[in-house]
Amino acid sequence: MTLEAATDPFALFRDWFAEAEATEINDPNAMAVATVGADGRPTVRIVLLKALDDRGFTFYTNTQSRKGEHLAANQVAGINFHWKSLRRQVRVDGLVEPVTEAEADAYFASRPHGSRIGAWASQQSRPLDSRSTLEQAVRDTQARYADQAVPRPPHWSGYRVVPDRIEFWQDREYRLHDRIIFTRSDGGWDKGRLYP
Repeated sequence: MTLEAATDPFALFRDWFAEAEATEINDPNAMAVATVGADGRPTVRIVLLKALDDRGFTFYTNTQSRKGEHLAANQVAGINFHWKSLRRQVRVDGLVEPVTEAEADAYFASRPHGSRIGAWASQQSRPLDSRSTLEQAVRDTQARYADQAVPRPPHWSGYRVVPDRIEFWQDREYRLHDRIIFTRSDGGWDKGRLYP
């Protein structure tokens, strides 16, 4: 689908994402997520897109992490996908909502055993005195769940970025890039073009 022909940003994203999955060497679902804390300062980090539907872009994390604290204070985020081999990026801005308990449970159950253990053992974003402390926490958690399924921790869930703005950027010669923007309106999406 070409930028000019696209009328649905989710359909265009799915096309571009499929191309990225075929060409990117590592993690085509990697996205930078920017949040804003109660102090008004932005922070950005890379996370992995784990679900996409017409509601939005979903990722999972420890809700007590710095990003979780930010999202509790300000339910907005910006995300950015950059696919260097394709010379493309997609920027998304929107409100953030928590996923349902059922969605979080289903995704957590699909994770590798070691990742489920890690969700319990890691106090994400908190100070850590040594690697050995983390490794001991992993051993302790493995022992606790040696003979049973690892349940989802109460502090581990997902967030969905519900976009009100999606911008598609395609590299062009002489920095005369194509930038197409979709803005949510009452009837769906308005489409426009931006100067490079």
